[in-house]
Amino acid sequence: MKAETNGIGTYYELHGKEGLPWLVLSHSLACSVRMWDEQIAAFKDRYRILAYDTRGHGSSDAPAGPYTLELLADDLKALLYRLGIARAHYCGLSMGGMIGQTFALKHPGMFTSLTLADTTSRMPAEALPVWQDRIRTAESQGMQPLVEPTLARWFTEPYRKAEPQTMQRIGTLIGSTPVAGYVGCCQAIPQINLTSRLKEIRCPVLIIVGEDDPGTPVAMSKEIHENASGSKLVVLPQAAHLSNIEQSEGFNRALGEFLKAH
Repeated sequence: MKAETNGIGTYYELHGKEGLPWLVLSHSLACSVRMWDEQIAAFKDRYRILAYDTRGHGSSDAPAGPYTLELLADDLKALLYRLGIARAHYCGLSMGGMIGQTFALKHPGMFTSLTLADTTSRMPAEALPVWQDRIRTAESQGMQPLVEPTLARWFTEPYRKAEPQTMQRIGTLIGSTPVAGYVGCCQAIPQINLTSRLKEIRCPVLIIVGEDDPGTPVAMSKEIHENASGSKLVVLPQAAHLSNIEQSEGFNRALGEFLKAH
């Protein structure tokens, strides 16, 4: 389904029965709702799930950027308003986690709980050239040259070798991401700088990270954990950046126990 939200068309899916508690799923850069298929299957009997494509991704509109994390949070706020959702659990991975932090600080009281997976609360200045390189590649050559290096960061080598079908599925998501959307979000992500404000988040916080995540390593999750009072940290072994796919069982267990407790 598609809804007009904050000046763009946002694609979204609803799963699970009406009347169940809401769970919002927000995907990483260069992905879509399809990143969450394992979680949708695992949680749709217990939660009413809203999975949506971020601006510039999947089947949502991809206007020219630059975007900001505040803009992406406002997109979500407009979608929740359109669907009449006043309170929801939220789970975001990577960019989705950054949107979640931004939203929780901008709209306190709307999240019942906040799960931040393989993400960060600040981006070191030395990382900026990496994002600028990715923007240049996408603008000059399209998304295809970014597929293999991205898969190499997102999954451990043993998993990539053992799961060629998953690599093809996620590789297709990366390669089909609109360039304008990818570039717009690449301009937003390095701007995140919320570490000092994490103490303001009042809802329960769960942090999940793959032990072998090179993009948002365990140290970044530990920093969130140390600054978000009362938060819980779960490190998943044998997982890189998309820990929800590579270690879906462990991810689902951690998320399920946390949601049940809150």
